[in-house]
Amino acid sequence: MRALRFLLIFAFWTTAMADDERPIVDDRGEKRDGRTHRDLPTLWIAGDSTVKSNGAMCGWGQEIGAFFDSQKINVANHAIGGRSSRTFFTEGRWQVLLDQIQPGDFVLIQFGHNDVGPPDARSKFRGSVKGIGEETEAVEKPDGTTETVHTYGWYLREYARTAREHGATVILCSPVPHKAFDRQGDFVPDWVEWSPWVEQCAKKEKALFVDLSKLVGKKYQKWGAEKVEPLFADARTHTTPEGARLNAEILVDALKRLPGKPLRRYLR
Repeated sequence: MRALRFLLIFAFWTTAMADDERPIVDDRGEKRDGRTHRDLPTLWIAGDSTVKSNGAMCGWGQEIGAFFDSQKINVANHAIGGRSSRTFFTEGRWQVLLDQIQPGDFVLIQFGHNDVGPPDARSKFRGSVKGIGEETEAVEKPDGTTETVHTYGWYLREYARTAREHGATVILCSPVPHKAFDRQGDFVPDWVEWSPWVEQCAKKEKALFVDLSKLVGKKYQKWGAEKVEPLFADARTHTTPEGARLNAEILVDALKRLPGKPLRRYLR
């Protein structure tokens, strides 16, 4: 049974890489979310297209603001489609966000969907080295330069460490799961190796952790394939506004139960 589950997961990942183009969104010219009210703390969000998307697709970061009191906290979603923990860092997006963090702010981070591929051209130079260690891989870019690619965990720890040093409370989330059910109609657990990596990085850098993959997966298992189907705008990765709101609700419920309940006072 365990071997069958592994084969199903592998098949789903292969299908995702083949059928899902995972476009790299160009947001040049678009205004990024910022600190709307200067005297309030800000909840900063970093992630990929499962956190912020467009068209029929919608990420949980676009829905989560409705759960917070805008008179008590700003919500600034810096997530963008097509980015991995690696490319959000190398494109300077993390530095832009980091430069705005002030003591008392919060940072929600979720990456993984674009980290899964190889680090070279086969995945548009988005994949990170698998794992959470200090291993690196040298990758030659199209312009002739060589990039030192770090592990998925290295980038997550870098985010958590630097945000904490700026006085923010950091919450690392495991990636939201794909839509995947086996022949018996049971939900296929997703990110089974990656979620513990995120948790270990959170512990290492004194950040908080939400196993979003597990929590959303439990809901998908309870609802079943037929009820989950309308929550997705594509084959298996990107949610509709309804699906994004469900993920946001699940995340907010988890935030309420974090040790110390640091965000509870800001919720509606």
